[in-house]
Amino acid sequence: MNRIRIVTIGCGRVAQHYKKILDSGVVSNWMMVGFYDVLSDRSKYFSQHFNTKSYGSFESMLETAKPDLVLILTPSGLHYQHTKIAFDYGCHVLCEKPITMLPVQAEELEQIAYTKNLMYGTAFQNRLNPAIRALEKAINGDRFGKIITATIRLRWCRYQDYYEDGWHGTWSQDGGVINQQAIHHVDAINWLLGPIESINATITNRLIDLEAEDTLVAIMKFKNGALGTIEATTAARPEDFEASLSVVGEKGMVLVSGIALNKIEIWEFVEPIVEDKIIPEQYSQEVETGYGISHGPLLQGVIDTLQNNKIDTLVSAKDAINTARMVHALYKSDEDQCWVKLADNPVSNRLGK
Repeated sequence: MNRIRIVTIGCGRVAQHYKKILDSGVVSNWMMVGFYDVLSDRSKYFSQHFNTKSYGSFESMLETAKPDLVLILTPSGLHYQHTKIAFDYGCHVLCEKPITMLPVQAEELEQIAYTKNLMYGTAFQNRLNPAIRALEKAINGDRFGKIITATIRLRWCRYQDYYEDGWHGTWSQDGGVINQQAIHHVDAINWLLGPIESINATITNRLIDLEAEDTLVAIMKFKNGALGTIEATTAARPEDFEASLSVVGEKGMVLVSGIALNKIEIWEFVEPIVEDKIIPEQYSQEVETGYGISHGPLLQGVIDTLQNNKIDTLVSAKDAINTARMVHALYKSDEDQCWVKLADNPVSNRLGK
């Protein structure tokens, strides 16, 4: 079976993480055939490491390398533009989050991908974390009974230099903790327990100098009647402390924590089963950073799917669009200082503008 030909656009922070994954050998049946970055030294470094070619433009790379799959690892505000170009050249896409800055942009791209029979995937890798998979199974197996509350806590550390690259923390190209960090955890809670019906949010800058926010607190109402809260900040010091998701139900409680939704801290049910004793240890993992370790399984799944001549993805464009709507609802609630309904498709006055 032919290996999947991959090119990468964007050779910054996230590309280093993908490099580490590919170097580890956990992903198979791929061939890296090109890199492009506006900073040529970056693309040259990666091309030399993978013994391939760096290019002077995105279009020339697509034209010459003829990839099957494009990894889009560029600043968030460029995802729409770069995905559209990749589709113009008939390439499948795996794009880092957010799928686009505006939901309407992703809806347009989703239609293009459908028309051209192309994969349009987004990297919400936490869905593949073993701890999250165990929680998903418990929810789908009705082990909680009626869901009472669900809570996200994100306490990460980003110092000022993180925001000095010209795009992180800006409204036009990124957003703040919601769209850059907590989006992963918003995606997880909406996927596991949604749909979410309405949101009331407040954002602020407590410590960091950026256009957007470093801190969020929000209340959610789920369609099933449950309530939820989100607390997220990049102003924790001196390091990343927590990325957690807890679910309280009438028949049990689970807390998935660690710094990347990677450890089961609480797993208790009114009606226990034999496996409950070993689940916390069996499904918890050690991780080095907030990226976690599930980009590897995510990328392998994309490669396997393409090799089988299919285009289904773990996180569909429709799912990623729903998460983008959640992000905009959080911002819109803060802007209007009121509850907002997801059914109204609220759009922020600032994000992506």
